Amino acid sequence: MNSAPLLNAVTTGDSLELRPTGSWTVVNANLLENLFNAVTPQLASAKRLRVDLAGVREIDTLGAWLLEKISRGAEQAGRPVVVTGVDERHAELIEDVRKVNRGKRRVQPRPNAALALLERTGRSAFGAVGEAAILLQMLGAVSWALFGVLRRPRSLRLTSLVYQTWRFGWQAIPIVVLITFLIGAIIAQQGIFHFRRFGAESYVVDMVGILVLREIGVLIVAIMVAGRSGSACTAELGSMKMREEIDALSTMGLDPVEVLILPRIVALVIALPILAFLGSMAALYGGGLIAWLYGGMSPAIFIARLHEAVSVTHFEVGMIKAPFMALVIGIIACSEGLKVKGSAESLGRQTTTSVVKSIFLVIVLDGLFAVFFASIGM
Repeated sequence: MNSAPLLNAVTTGDSLELRPTGSWTVVNANLLENLFNAVTPQLASAKRLRVDLAGVREIDTLGAWLLEKISRGAEQAGRPVVVTGVDERHAELIEDVRKVNRGKRRVQPRPNAALALLERTGRSAFGAVGEAAILLQMLGAVSWALFGVLRRPRSLRLTSLVYQTWRFGWQAIPIVVLITFLIGAIIAQQGIFHFRRFGAESYVVDMVGILVLREIGVLIVAIMVAGRSGSACTAELGSMKMREEIDALSTMGLDPVEVLILPRIVALVIALPILAFLGSMAALYGGGLIAWLYGGMSPAIFIARLHEAVSVTHFEVGMIKAPFMALVIGIIACSEGLKVKGSAESLGRQTTTSVVKSIFLVIVLDGLFAVFFASIGM
């Protein structure tokens, strides 16, 4: 039977005796809290504490914890506590509650800043090695699949290859041409503005031609392809991984690399050089238009000067870079897509990682090519 809880406090000299009665259960939580608050001032002034539980009819974890809280507070203040009158039905619960959090709290040592930095550096290094191993594994799988296609040309997914080339190449032409046109125009405008101080406006043609054909044209196009097509590859493969379509292909005896990954990477290798060529031409056209409208240089003079300043070697340098950049973008995009777990958060995270890694490695690859071509005199 549920009866209202009471907490009688009897003070004898410097001793305090508490006599809880009634039902000390969660049903009476508000009353129990009020009883605890009411007896707290008397607990502070008492030097000894005695708790008589003979009058408690019902008790649960909440009631036992409130009584333990009273006893533990007195013990922590250095006052002796005696508990009597414990019913056999309640003894086990009260003993279990009494043992809770009795051990000393371990103080976590403050980590050494130098050691923490060294640990993070080591973990990052191991992570980078693991990522490199994954990329090499993907490159090996794609190379093996390509070797198989060369041995059995009929196994090539021609429909998929044409479709992916159309997506990555043809559909990307408008945005690539627009952006590279604007970049070429901006480079020409800034070059004319600054070279005009020295009376050397004609040298802007050299700057635009060499920058666009050797570096800026292919680099900007590769970055745009990484953001547009690379993210699409990662999202598509990640969605297939979430829906277990890739596992279904393996169950059917088909190689996912040959069916899904190889056509996308080959399409990127085909599309990126074409886009780089169109982007470079658009950038040169933008630079020539600004040189005519802003710098007063006629198109005939611009073209003649461009023939003098730019050789076929500059064009070859840019075109040689394009397939390698496309391969890097495709390998990273596909490997990140296969890392997706079974959640939308994982898909978004891997897509973002794919774009960031692709752009970073494309820029690094461009720098390595610049050093290599400079060393061989190209």
